[in-house]
Amino acid sequence: MRISLLLCICMLACFVPANASLILNGSFESPVVGGGTFTSYPPGLPAPGNASGITDWSVVGAAGTEVSIVNGTYTKECCIFAAEDGVQWLDLTGFQTNQFEGVAQTVPTTNGTTYDLSFWVGNVSDPTGVFGTTSTVQLQINSIAVGSFTNSSSTPPAPGLPQPMNWMQFMTTFTAGAGTSTTVGFFNLDPPTDNNNGLDNIVLTAEPIPEPGTLTLLGLGIIGLGLTRRLAKRSFHLPTR
Repeated sequence: MRISLLLCICMLACFVPANASLILNGSFESPVVGGGTFTSYPPGLPAPGNASGITDWSVVGAAGTEVSIVNGTYTKECCIFAAEDGVQWLDLTGFQTNQFEGVAQTVPTTNGTTYDLSFWVGNVSDPTGVFGTTSTVQLQINSIAVGSFTNSSSTPPAPGLPQPMNWMQFMTTFTAGAGTSTTVGFFNLDPPTDNNNGLDNIVLTAEPIPEPGTLTLLGLGIIGLGLTRRLAKRSFHLPTR
């Protein structure tokens, strides 16, 4: 029975292969900004080696808007703005502007396949300051809004210390349509008076589809387990002479 049980476990393990994220630079670690600082980026396509581009991402917005990569040691007024993953994160509100601006990335996808998307939204609670009290991000798939995600959490600062950045994870799924790629976008929905809307640690993976051979082996393992248990019960009830 133990052998059959181990076989079933091995077959189930085939359903969850390790998938690399289709999103590149999902934690905004490139380009590198200086410690305790931030760098703002206007709308445009990524340009390797060019300070005006965020690696692998397009900045999307009206002329004059921007987003900012923030180093996790940056502090301002009430708060310290630590990253959720790595040492950097993206502020969708930019620095000079706070409008409907964001970032987008086109990734390879397969028609009809379901994809799992995970990302973190960062927020600080600053009721009397410039950073607001909530952070809301709009998710777009192929330039169509599919949902908005709000982080309103806050952590009271320890005595004498700045308030920390609060991160909240959100997860959703979507099914890819026709074509060989899908564009995933994240946009700022905070009001103009709110100058903080964090985005970090974006992961996109395809849901695994078990191969027919794997399903067959799994079924055989389950059948074998059932037969083994049945034989064990019959042996247990055999009369002794």
